[in-house]
Amino acid sequence: MSRNVSVSSRRRFLVGAAGAVGGGALGVLGLPGTAVAAAAATGTVYIASDSTAQTYNSRYYPQAGWGQKLSSFLTSNITVANHAIGGRSSRSFIEQGRLAAIHQVIRAGDYLFVQFGHNDATVSNPERYTSPADYKEYLRNDYIRATRARGATPVVVTPVSRRSYNASTGKFNVSFPAYVDAAKAVAREEGAPLVDLSAASRVYLDGVGIEGSKAIFLWLAAGQYPNFPNGVQDNTHFQERGAVEMARLVSRAVAGLGLPISGEVVPGVR
Repeated sequence: MSRNVSVSSRRRFLVGAAGAVGGGALGVLGLPGTAVAAAAATGTVYIASDSTAQTYNSRYYPQAGWGQKLSSFLTSNITVANHAIGGRSSRSFIEQGRLAAIHQVIRAGDYLFVQFGHNDATVSNPERYTSPADYKEYLRNDYIRATRARGATPVVVTPVSRRSYNASTGKFNVSFPAYVDAAKAVAREEGAPLVDLSAASRVYLDGVGIEGSKAIFLWLAAGQYPNFPNGVQDNTHFQERGAVEMARLVSRAVAGLGLPISGEVVPGVR
């Protein structure tokens, strides 16, 4: 069976499965959007993503995701409904009915920010792995076109950088380059707004440097925080400062997109 036929057949199955679970608990996770006003953009930003954007409760402090901090950079006209959850890829987020839950409540004037790639690239985990080609088609059909069909605006976000660097140059590497390229390509082909968080985060990390980046990622010493008594050296997830800075980068990019929501980025960020 060809890849295109396989993805198409799987999508037909997933749409039916998502509809079946949508009436349950998943169907009430989102917040309803509001109508677009003439004087200001109002509505809800829904986030479909993984652990790098997830909202964490106090038991995980100081771990945080950029989606958790995004509302700080938007006016009160915009509500953020963060559906990001750890361990999900573009495919598994659909398979588990999580995108269907968003699509049941998203309204005209709302936005869907979608960032995947970290878990899609996990070849060793068949529940998560999604090839770059399939990832691109999920973005195209399920996240972009299906969101537009509901009158909302999809915004493609390239995967945020990991703490991966070239020790010789001191410069940070492009994380998940095949997925970054696929996200850019499908956004261009579909005319969808793009936040290149991959590039923006890499520039930022180059600025703070290799040692400085430890304060951005979840690098904690033993005894520093009660929730991580043994310390941790995590090159993927963020501590609070890092989540704030990544959210700032996302909002700064949104300010330049020329969308109604662009005017709702707080002035100090633009």
